[in-house]
Amino acid sequence: MAYLSDIEIAQRCQLKPIAEIAKTAHVDEKYLEPYGRTKAKIDLSLLDETDRPEGKLILVTAITPTPAGEGKTTTTIGLADGLRKIGKESTVALREPSLGPVFGLKGGAAGGGYAQVVPMEDINLHFTGDFHAIGAANNLLAAMLDNHIQQGNSLGIDVKKITWRRCVDMNDRQLRNIVDGLGGRANGVPREDGFDITVASEIMAVLCLSTSLKDLKERLSRIIVAYTYDDKPVTAADLRAAGAMTALLKDALKPNLVQTLEGTPAFVHGGPFANIAHGCNSVMATKMALRMGDYTVTEAGFGADLGAEKFLDIKCRMAGLKPDAVVIVATVRALKMHGGKAKTDLAAEDLEALERGIPNLLKHVSNIKNVYHLPAVVAVNRFPTDTDREIDFIIEKCRELGVNTVLSTVWADGGEGGRALAEEVVRLCEEEKGDFTFSYADELTITEKIEALTKKIYGGDGVNILPAAKKQIDQIEALGFGSCPICVAKTQYSLSDDPLKLGAPSGFTVTVKAAKVSAGAGFVVIYTGDILTMPGLPKSPAAEKIDVDDDGRIVGLF
Repeated sequence: MAYLSDIEIAQRCQLKPIAEIAKTAHVDEKYLEPYGRTKAKIDLSLLDETDRPEGKLILVTAITPTPAGEGKTTTTIGLADGLRKIGKESTVALREPSLGPVFGLKGGAAGGGYAQVVPMEDINLHFTGDFHAIGAANNLLAAMLDNHIQQGNSLGIDVKKITWRRCVDMNDRQLRNIVDGLGGRANGVPREDGFDITVASEIMAVLCLSTSLKDLKERLSRIIVAYTYDDKPVTAADLRAAGAMTALLKDALKPNLVQTLEGTPAFVHGGPFANIAHGCNSVMATKMALRMGDYTVTEAGFGADLGAEKFLDIKCRMAGLKPDAVVIVATVRALKMHGGKAKTDLAAEDLEALERGIPNLLKHVSNIKNVYHLPAVVAVNRFPTDTDREIDFIIEKCRELGVNTVLSTVWADGGEGGRALAEEVVRLCEEEKGDFTFSYADELTITEKIEALTKKIYGGDGVNILPAAKKQIDQIEALGFGSCPICVAKTQYSLSDDPLKLGAPSGFTVTVKAAKVSAGAGFVVIYTGDILTMPGLPKSPAAEKIDVDDDGRIVGLF
């Protein structure tokens, strides 16, 4: 049987006009700013002027990622469609894809099969230009910083203590570390520099955590770009850059409205990575989706130790959000990989490999239930090769933790395949009231917060903070940022900081190599392991397969 590719399914869909989708989402046309026929931005005044109450918030997360795939975004979209199938007014809130992964290895972030947001080509490529605006604002700040130094450096900036990097939304390892300002005095001050991918820029985090245009400008003003010779921070406000940056970002702050294949309203906005940033769509999009639907389904990047932790400990803390239920996505195939099974051998039944790998799922479930105290359900994306004995094994193990397991077939069946999951989510929201608790308190020191995450969420024994990182943490606390939440930059492939430790490792320590305050975003970034803020392309990048036919139709995009 020949299966259609994601893009073929998406291109066969008859999209509804965006004004019709807005009407479904209770968005009056006066708030709509169309970008063509099938996508639009929503004016921020809607949140101040609507009298609709907030609906229920459903967070979708997953086990630790493997090459076998888990289907988190697909489940998120399929669940939103499934809720509509059972008569609930649902919306979905998602991140925007980055061009880096789209043209690299990971692919897009518009779902898959019959659970997608569309138009998927637009969403996976330029969309409404938000990422370009973020990159422009980032690089304007970089240009004004270097220009200030060139024009006399009245602030006394030490060029060896510049922390602000340029960015581009592409996987380009050649730009990780560069030397610029070459060519004589007229061409700038020579110094070491580098690029991050746009989704790793602090401006991405700032935009996603801002609650108004005024808040955006204030956050941009607080961004620290460098330190003086006597170690005083230099901010975007000091460089008089915040106003112009806000001008570049004023439209990007407005959430984007699109639709699923089944016409469910989808708010797709913002896109920080979860291993090097906080990994959630914007606060504005989430709050708008909550007001426009009775149930809002959103997701957080990578596994629950990264995206969900940051959604709960950073985004919810800052925005006053509280999930009503959490869905933890898993596949039999991925759990067998955590049990040491090779990707090429996943089709055969193997209960022993499943037993070795299932502790990964159970650890994530336990964290949601016992650390954050939230109602949860496990969604298993079923593959044709999964056997009943393997499924029953997962159901029984999760039942021991007091969590139900629901089979999902949204990739193949769309909203119909998400009916059972939707019914369980509604039951959780109505019958099991959580007692949401953060994994650490604001008043703890930065080191104590790292230790809390390591022991409670990752399952490790302790933390090894290298001398250089210790000095940075001391400086951050001396500047008054010790009460900020922490954003741990960690591998997505393991609960530990070692990508080779699969399953649910124990007895390990997390090594902290560096710390940096993101004063505009309002959190402290803790760097562990070998985390790249500028990825590279693989040997055979996805870009090689993408093309446009003579009719202007994009092909090869998944």
